[in-house]
Amino acid sequence: MEAATDVLLVTANVGSLFDNVGEIQNEWLQELYKTIRCYKPQFIALHFQEVGGKDYMFNMGHAEDFFRSIESSAEMKDFDRVSIYMDNRFQVEESFTALGSMYFIHKTLKDVYQYDFNVKDFKAVSGQNKHVGSLDEVPTVEKEKFPKHFWPDFKWSRKGFMRTRWLIHNQGLDMVNVHLFHDASNLIACKSSPSVYSANRKNALRHIINRISDHRYTPLPFFLFGDFNFRLDTLSLVQHLSTSADVQTVMKDSSNEVERIICEEKDNDHKVLLHIEEKLFAYLHQAFFRADDGKALLKYDKEAAAFQEVVREENITFPPSYPYSEEHAKPTQYMNTRCPAWCDRILMSHSAKGCIHTGDDGEQKVVYNTVGSNICMGDHKPVFLFFALKSNR
Repeated sequence: MEAATDVLLVTANVGSLFDNVGEIQNEWLQELYKTIRCYKPQFIALHFQEVGGKDYMFNMGHAEDFFRSIESSAEMKDFDRVSIYMDNRFQVEESFTALGSMYFIHKTLKDVYQYDFNVKDFKAVSGQNKHVGSLDEVPTVEKEKFPKHFWPDFKWSRKGFMRTRWLIHNQGLDMVNVHLFHDASNLIACKSSPSVYSANRKNALRHIINRISDHRYTPLPFFLFGDFNFRLDTLSLVQHLSTSADVQTVMKDSSNEVERIICEEKDNDHKVLLHIEEKLFAYLHQAFFRADDGKALLKYDKEAAAFQEVVREENITFPPSYPYSEEHAKPTQYMNTRCPAWCDRILMSHSAKGCIHTGDDGEQKVVYNTVGSNICMGDHKPVFLFFALKSNR
């Protein structure tokens, strides 16, 4: 029987864990460990975005504690090799991404190597390998912040990507931690289809794929996982939600800018059905976004499809991963700040899909889901992919 390695990939925007340090973080960790106990992986890759949160200058110490608590937890004691990367050098604005990646190798898993980008060769992984700082001189990771000149009309932020390269039972893989640009204004997001933000993310993702597929290094099958900030086609969705409503656009005083959009139900005493402002997206029937795991919304989720010739994704069978309430007692409720969307994703190259082990019955045992679906995990629910990786012997 062909040997296979059980692999767990997890992506999590953890910004709110540091902006609200307290009971959320502890329960967040317990849900992660519960997932690890359930699937018993031999190789774990954790990709974090927004390490340190919005107030990262103040919170970076908490972030280091968070990484340390995972690494030293009893749950991880049987993972005897660890590679950790934490970009926390916020003083270096031109390269700071606030990305963090942790990789754990179980003691039962032999024959694992990691790539050194300087010498262009794989080296056996041993012990605890921790890299905290700017990471620019670390040979086992490639990191890039998106250049400022790419998008001069947008505020330069901590967005970028980080790549590591692995050889597991002779199967080479790239693991890429991704953080793309968000929708700064709901009003601008629903101005056009696709939105200007969507076009911006498309350019950024194309840049990443080109960078990891160029011939500086031999191209390998790859997994891209992180906060892509993919949003629903907001204009089309708003048109659908307001089909039987009176739509009123309120302009700012003495300017040509929209201040808010109000959709009122024609009957039902003109109750406000949908209220949109720059940072407000309040829909009267919020349960719609979680009904049947958000299945009715999938037709508005179009951003990944633009790359279908290069990457694919397992079927999404969970509700939008963002923006959940950060109130402990409301773990399944969305905040009225943004239109719910599947921001947190795990994409793979078509060649990576071919590396997933198929059982004797022809089935691929793949699980794609959220961590902590009924627990407050902050504004993003982490997303995981579990699968068995073929050996390449």
